[in-house]
Amino acid sequence: MGELAVEKHVKFILTIEKEKDSFESVVMEHIRLNGAYWALTTLDILGKLNTVDQDEVISWMMQCQHESGGFGGNIGHDPHLLYTLSAIQVLALFDKIDALDIDKVSNYIAGLQNNDGSFSGDMWGEIDTRFSCVAILSLALLKRLDKINVEKAVNYIVSCKNLDGGFGCTPGAESHAGQIFCCVAALAVTGSLHHVDKDLLGWWLCERQVKSGGLNGRPEKLPDVCYSWWVLSSLIMIDRVHWIDKEKLIKFILDCQDKENGGISDRPEDAVDVFHTYFGVAGLSLLEYPGLKAIDPAYALPVDVVNRIFFGR
Repeated sequence: MGELAVEKHVKFILTIEKEKDSFESVVMEHIRLNGAYWALTTLDILGKLNTVDQDEVISWMMQCQHESGGFGGNIGHDPHLLYTLSAIQVLALFDKIDALDIDKVSNYIAGLQNNDGSFSGDMWGEIDTRFSCVAILSLALLKRLDKINVEKAVNYIVSCKNLDGGFGCTPGAESHAGQIFCCVAALAVTGSLHHVDKDLLGWWLCERQVKSGGLNGRPEKLPDVCYSWWVLSSLIMIDRVHWIDKEKLIKFILDCQDKENGGISDRPEDAVDVFHTYFGVAGLSLLEYPGLKAIDPAYALPVDVVNRIFFGR
């Protein structure tokens, strides 16, 4: 089996950050805050967070915040729940959540809850269980879950459960591994996992493993490194991770590395990017690959960061 090219991946991440004119930088311009979260969390799992200038990162990020309290994907971009969670997660990595006006941010998030318990992603009103998850994780990290109606939020997520045990983005939408992670994580954080049929969902999730060892997001789809995170974390939260072949999955992720220039791609031989590099490394962390920091399957942050927030250690 191959090895994780740690130094190459660190170099790849630090290089993207500097190449503002590269193709990757340009296409990620509008979601740069998400990119910062993927890159920095990867560095932390690899034990290399000290290679970045945290003051520079935080100063840029705080310029992405709006009067409303929410964060945009870059300076001058509209606020959205997705970028707001990334901002909170990045501050958590640096132990700087105190840099936020916590009431202001939590009021912004709470203001996006709808009467049926669902959440809109922003002022334009798109509804998706991703936004329920993001709102719940954000408020939990800020210790402000009491700002929303948690019971209604949970009931809405449960209304998106399907006959196959999985969850969709809205009631009646097909089950998808990414949405399943969102719903399971939100239920885990709110202490509501009893709503999940663990055997049924576990069966659907372990069926996502294909011959190459990789995981897909839905039946009949190609495997993709990012599902190493969405599927594995869900299996861990419902205690069914032993139902897949971990060795084969580790090999699949390692086969997606660019061993010369660093970075991980969605499938072997494809172009690498920071998104798949993060999900590949995070997946290996969940698989207890040697030398990596452990990552929390619900909060998608290193376990030591989560412990520091909730237990002060």
